[in-house]
Amino acid sequence: MFWQSWLNYIRLSFIHGLSWTLLEIKIPREIMKSPKAMELILNAFHNTRSGNMLDRFWKGFLRMWYSLEVVSIGGQIHFLIYIQAPFRDFVEAQIYAQYPGAEISEIEDYSKIISPEDLDSWKMWGVEFTLIREEAYPIRTYPEFGLEAGKTKEEEKTDPLTSFLESLGSLKEGEQIWFQILIRAADKDWREKAQPIIDELQQKKRASGEAAEDFSKPILSPGQRDVLIAIERNISRLGYETGIRALYLARSEAYNAMRPVFLTGAMKQYSTQDMNGFKPGTTTGVDYFFKKTRETRRKKRMLSAYQQRSYFYIPYRRKPFVLNTEGLATIFHFPGRVAETPTLGRIEAKRGGPPIDLPI
Repeated sequence: MFWQSWLNYIRLSFIHGLSWTLLEIKIPREIMKSPKAMELILNAFHNTRSGNMLDRFWKGFLRMWYSLEVVSIGGQIHFLIYIQAPFRDFVEAQIYAQYPGAEISEIEDYSKIISPEDLDSWKMWGVEFTLIREEAYPIRTYPEFGLEAGKTKEEEKTDPLTSFLESLGSLKEGEQIWFQILIRAADKDWREKAQPIIDELQQKKRASGEAAEDFSKPILSPGQRDVLIAIERNISRLGYETGIRALYLARSEAYNAMRPVFLTGAMKQYSTQDMNGFKPGTTTGVDYFFKKTRETRRKKRMLSAYQQRSYFYIPYRRKPFVLNTEGLATIFHFPGRVAETPTLGRIEAKRGGPPIDLPI
C-alpha cells in the first residue's frame, strides 16, 4: 500500500508539472493525400522511452501520450491534437512534412468551457469504446476502403470519415460532439500476445497440406487464410495503446436522443465479421438502483477524464487496447476532396512566398 501510494504521488506530481498545448490543423481544400500520410506521422510520433529506474520510481516519469481529437461545436468541425508543449515544434514539422499546405495554430481548450458542476444546465451522454475481439485481429483499414494512394480514382474513393463528418456538420446551435483518441506507444509485448493465435492457424494450414483422404485433420479455409495474413500484417506495424472516448453535450432544448445512436453506429464502419471492430464499453447510462445519483457521478467522472486527457495514468486509469498505425490513420486522418462537408475547417487559398527578386 505504501509503495502504490508513493507511485501515485510522484506520478501525479509529474503529470501536474507537464505543460500542454492544443493545436488546430486546417488543410487545403484540394488535398490529394491518402491516410498513408497520417500513418507516417504516427510512425514518427512512436516513442517507447520510459526512463531509467531513477526517472520512473523517484521522479515519476511516464511514457509520453497524445490526444487526437475531432470536435463539432454547433456544426463547426475542427481537427485537433493535444500534445506536451515542448514537442510542438516536432509535431508541427511532421505535419508540414506530409501536408505542406496545412495551417497549424494554437487554440484555447474548448473542453474547459463546461465544468462538471455545470452539467445541471447541459444534457450529456458519453461512451468509451473497446474492441470486439483480441487486439491481434485488425479492424477494417483504409486500403480496404480504396484509399491507397494512386490505386483508386478520386471519385471512386470511399472514406469512412465522410459520413462521420456529415453528421458532425449537421449539429444545431447548442449541440456539441467531442471525439477523442488517446494514444501511447506500445512495446513489443502486444505482438507476443498474437503468437498463440497465429500458431493455431498455422497448425491448421500445415494439416491442410497433408493427405487429402485424411478427413480427420483440420483444413484451413480461404477465410482463415485471409485472417492469418491480416493478423501477420497487423502486428508487422508499430502499435499504440489506445483509448477512444466520445461525448455528446447539448442544452436541454437542443438535445437530440438520436446523436448517441449515431456515435456508436459511426464506429461500426471499421468492423468486419472475421476480424475486429469496436463496441461501446463504459457509458454514462446506468440501470436499476439510485439511477440519477449514479448517472450524475459517472457523467462528471467521464467529463473530467476527457478534460484531463486521462486514460493510461491516474486519476482516471482505464484498460487500453492496441491499434497499429494503419488502423489509427484510418480513424483519424485529414480527409481529401472526398469529404465536401461545408462546415469542415479548410484553407481556401494556398500561401505563397514573395518573389525572390522583390526589392527591399
